[in-house]
Amino acid sequence: MQTYLQSFNILSPAEIEIFRVNAVPRTLKKGEFFITENKICEEVAFIKSGILRSYYTAASAEEYTYCLTFPNQFMTAYSSLITGNPTVENIQAMSDVDLLIIKKEVVDALAESSINGLKLLKIIAEQQYLHLEKRVFMYQKNAAKARYVELFKSHPDYIKKIPVKYLASFLAITPRHLSRLRKEII
Repeated sequence: MQTYLQSFNILSPAEIEIFRVNAVPRTLKKGEFFITENKICEEVAFIKSGILRSYYTAASAEEYTYCLTFPNQFMTAYSSLITGNPTVENIQAMSDVDLLIIKKEVVDALAESSINGLKLLKIIAEQQYLHLEKRVFMYQKNAAKARYVELFKSHPDYIKKIPVKYLASFLAITPRHLSRLRKEII
């Protein structure tokens, strides 16, 4: 986490130390949840290792995976974190996951006491927006094969660890279509 925070060239060493001393290690076993729907999110997780899947359940009881988060990234139920309302999403470990957990109060206190902390949160929020926008455009502009190839290029070792049904849901295709794409590409 320290290296990730330093990469922004915003926080002072003392401000990074605030994150370091307040980060609490947590391990999730494959299948365990970071948060479930209808709970209020009051934590931010930094993923040291493993993969988290964010999904929601439709009225039809079908699960829709809309986000996969890999190591060296922050993850949270963002809308719940900023509004204080219960989340509509579930965040589940796709493999054993090692996290560093930072309480919302720590993040808020840094933003209130430091212009650098506020700048960092702004940049992270902007990155989240850009990531979401890229994902929307990818779904609207790219064929399934292009979506799979992009994910494969950026995370080749990790996508092998994600069950086909979740990976297919993330790519907005059927598991059968995903199997055909994998055969074409390999």
